[in-house]
Order: sequence, then structure tokens, then C-alpha cells
Amino acid sequence: MAAEKLRVLCLDIEGGYGGSSRSLYESLNYIDRNAVAPEVWCARQGPIQPRYAALDIPALPVAGMPRQSALPRFSRNLLALAQYGRDWQRAAGFRQVLAEAAGGFDLIHLNHESLHGLGLWLRRLPKRPAITMHVRTMLMPGIFARWQSRRMAQGSDGLVFITENEQARFHAHLGGASNRPEQVIYNIAEPMQAATPHVSLPRDGRLVVACLSNYAWVRGVDRVVDVARALKARGRRDVLFVMAGNMTLPQSLPGMLGDTARAGGDLAAYAARMDVADMMMFLGHVPDPEAVLAASDLLIKPTREDNPWGRDIIEAMAAGRPVLSVGQYDRFVQDGVTGILQSAFDADALAERIASLADNRAAVMRMGEAASQRVAQLCDGKSRAADLLAFWQRIVEGRHG
Repeated sequence: MAAEKLRVLCLDIEGGYGGSSRSLYESLNYIDRNAVAPEVWCARQGPIQPRYAALDIPALPVAGMPRQSALPRFSRNLLALAQYGRDWQRAAGFRQVLAEAAGGFDLIHLNHESLHGLGLWLRRLPKRPAITMHVRTMLMPGIFARWQSRRMAQGSDGLVFITENEQARFHAHLGGASNRPEQVIYNIAEPMQAATPHVSLPRDGRLVVACLSNYAWVRGVDRVVDVARALKARGRRDVLFVMAGNMTLPQSLPGMLGDTARAGGDLAAYAARMDVADMMMFLGHVPDPEAVLAASDLLIKPTREDNPWGRDIIEAMAAGRPVLSVGQYDRFVQDGVTGILQSAFDADALAERIASLADNRAAVMRMGEAASQRVAQLCDGKSRAADLLAFWQRIVEGRHG
């Protein structure tokens, strides 16, 4: 007699508009459907629903999913918690629907650590399924990160981390190990199929460096402007930075970034004020980042979090594109091998190395090939999806036991 399929409900906070959503999709794309019957609830309608439909996986837009994550600044955390309290009250209808549906599943997978409140609430239901949580970011150190980490541990039966770094930071916030089962499972990134290059990108011989991140201070997206200025100061106008994502600037940013935001401008306006508009192209949100990568030579992610990994990086590497980033962890981006990795951000030094790559396209191709091979080893779709399924089965069996 065949074993029953594991019934799993996945809660997605992005609906296809971010890396966590795309990573969940890749996992379900490769997971053994003879062993699991997945369903996805998305916080909003987005480009991911048609892709799930092609896989015959139900993916429903369900509004009102309350979420909250610790922020770097103390004052911003106070405001965020107040907003979260308001959103939680407004989410009464969503929680009622979720409570009624929960009994029909063996496991609920919270696809982002910002859903810690829902995890705690679900664990209080009289008849609840097993609960797992995917930890996809490193929370900035502080009292709010410690508070959130405790709730993440208490609101789940098992935790999945995308690298060893998120796991180590989580334990540091807790002050030690938790009593929950844990597993590190790298995100999936399969070799990119032949994609049609984005029609907006010029083919004029310039070295094209893509950035596939919505604006956030911690992601260091504005640092690309600093690199463009350093290149321009060297007289190098043969490099084009292509910015794909929402480039809205928060008004609380320091210096000229904040001044630009308060005047109603975005990062494109800031680039114009810095006199590098001619070296940067802003595309806004792009539903098919593969098309941008297909028309680019490299990817840049000059993060302030020192986290040279994530959806954009591994997808670029899978597409055979070297990556320029910042940090110490070199499992993915290895300096001089799969890209350029700075231990600390230095716009002038990075500009010099980009200029050398513009003069040596063979080196770009060599690093791109090495990047593709690295990701093929670490981020194989079938293997990583099998890891996730095995973890889910372990958690459900442990709960029944």
C-alpha cells in the first residue's frame, strides 16, 4: 500500500516579487510530487501564480498575512512594532481562514522568519499541524533581533537556514542552541536556459554590470553609484550599471540620499545628482531577471550586511555570470575565482578591478564558467528539494511520535 502524500501549506510573503518567493518556487518545482501535495498562499497577487499553475500547484493570493522583522535602528523598530500590532488586529479574518484550513494539512511551512508571530499563534491551536520556518536573512544584532529569534524558536517545530551564516547568527541571538531540529539547505539555482536578452539593454560594447535588488540600505544598492563615480573619475565610461528593482529611497536615509528622498526622488534621481546618470540604467521591477542576466556580463551586490550569497547571487552564478560583492564568506563568491569579493567595501578599488575586467573579457568568461560549476555543485535542484522534503517528513514524524 502506497504511503499517503504529505499535505503541506506554504505561506509566501512576496508573491513572486522577491528572492524568498522565487526560492520557494524552485523547491516546489523540483520536489517529489509522489511524496508531497503542496499548496501555496501568497500575501499578494503576483507573477508567481501562473508559474505555479503550470506545475499544477494551487497558489492562492490571500491578503492580510501579518509579518515583522527586526530593523537596524532602535526607533524604526518601535515604529515597525506599532504597525505590526495594527496589522495583527486587521488580520483577524486571515487568521480565521488559516485556522479553519490548518486541520487539512500535515505541515505548515512559514517561508520567511518575519512570520514568527503566525508561528506562535498556530502552535496555540488545539489541533494544529507541524510547523517549519525558513530563515532567509541574518537579523541585525540587538534587543529586537533577540526577541524575534526567541519567537522563531518557540513558533516552529523545525528551522531551515539558507546558509551556515543565518544559523550561526540565530544561535548568537539566542545565546546558544535551540531545542528545535535544524538544517542548512542552500537555495536552488539551476543552470539558466537560453533566455532572450532584455530588450532595453544596449549592445554597444560596454561592460554591463547588473544589480538585481530592490533598494534597501543594508543591501548597499546606493554603493553602485559610488563605484560609477570612481570609474568616471578614471575616465572609464565603458561600463554600464543596470539596476533592476524598486529604487524608492526611504526618507530616513542619511545625507544626500535622504535629501533626495524627501524631495520626492529615487535612486535614479540620486545618480543624476552625483553626475553618473549616463552610466546607469534603471529598469524598475523586472518579472524575468533571467533576461537582464542574459544581457549582462557581471552581477554586483555591494551589501552592507557582508552577506555575499542569496537569490540574486546564485541565479547570476547559475547563468555563468561572475559576482562582485562584499564579505568574508566565500562558499559562493570566491575572489578571483567566481567573482570579486571585498572584505570591506572600497569603491575605488572595486572600480579599478571592474576596469581591468572591461579590458579582459576572457577573464570574465573564465570566472563565469567557474561560478556556474560552483552553483551546479551546491545548489542542484533535485538534491536540495529532496533535502527539504526529508526535513518536512522528519518534523511530521517527530510530531506524531
